[in-house]
Amino acid sequence: MQKRIQTLLDRLVAEGKERGLQVAAYVDGKLVVNAWAGVADAGSGRVVDADTLFPVFSTTKGMAATIIHLLVERGQLSYDDPISKVWPEFAAHGKGGITLRQVLNHTAGIPRMPRDITERELHDWDTMCRKIAGLEPFTPAGAKMEYHAMTYGWLLGEVARRVDGRAFPQLLAEEICRPLGMEAMYAGIPDEVEPRVAILEEYGKEPVADDGTPQSVPPWLWPLHAWMNRPDARRACIPASNGIMNALSIARHYAALLPGGVDGVELLPPLRIKLATELQRPGQPQEGEPSQNRALGYMLGWACGNIGSSFGHGGYEGSLGFADSEFMLALGLTKNLFHEQDTVGQILKEVRDSIR
Repeated sequence: MQKRIQTLLDRLVAEGKERGLQVAAYVDGKLVVNAWAGVADAGSGRVVDADTLFPVFSTTKGMAATIIHLLVERGQLSYDDPISKVWPEFAAHGKGGITLRQVLNHTAGIPRMPRDITERELHDWDTMCRKIAGLEPFTPAGAKMEYHAMTYGWLLGEVARRVDGRAFPQLLAEEICRPLGMEAMYAGIPDEVEPRVAILEEYGKEPVADDGTPQSVPPWLWPLHAWMNRPDARRACIPASNGIMNALSIARHYAALLPGGVDGVELLPPLRIKLATELQRPGQPQEGEPSQNRALGYMLGWACGNIGSSFGHGGYEGSLGFADSEFMLALGLTKNLFHEQDTVGQILKEVRDSIR
């Protein structure tokens, strides 16, 4: 499997379809693929290696969900308790009944970002939490399933901080990275790892128009690759959309969510995973948005088996992580060239063909 995936990555880079990328996979708790190819920085020629870190955008949502499920498992939170129970300010403008479950399944009704934020404010945790708490619901809670592209991160991260006392980066480091022996997963990087971070590139995207209405991602934040090439964006903590990590750490995180875990570490017991990965069908998808197979913080049907066996989350233009209990597979994928070619589909097909 290692040879097949490595050959494919090398070919994708040689054909100019990818610039730099990594793929890692565990099967039955054993590392079977840890492959990489290409360059992390086309300008300097810095090559990708095992330690290269990539911005992975919404792939970070999967780790945020895992942290919440850990706190629920310990009795610190309940899926159906109102968020305002631990975050009283959040009850403003009729939001007092919004539950943790509704945030996890994207029916909380506050998917749109505040209109009046600046770039500096976007990167400041306390400012963003205050503004999120002050939002008016766009739709009634539970009525519509609309992707909370960025608000999801502050909603879950602040709830976790309120009940546990630790900020999200500390929870990520101490509850996921430390047990798994990883130093390659961040939501806000320390200065010393900056040289390891890949430079993102993008082509084929049209500018995003600003029609004056609130959006799930502020129009001025586009293009997203340029935003995540900035030092201030990399050092901020936005748990929905600015994680920086490598493919091995993503795969290892998901391997630890499968029965038996990895290297003796099982982050959550099977019963909790069963509850966390139940298909959610509240309300209807927002008009114009495709129906999604959502669980509690994860998406279903990513991988090799049926919809009930695989769960995980992907990020803008191709990064992803998932676990598949049917094949006992956990996979992580990172990349730095954003385009409309389905190279990720080719990689997943090669993985499927290798294990079947």
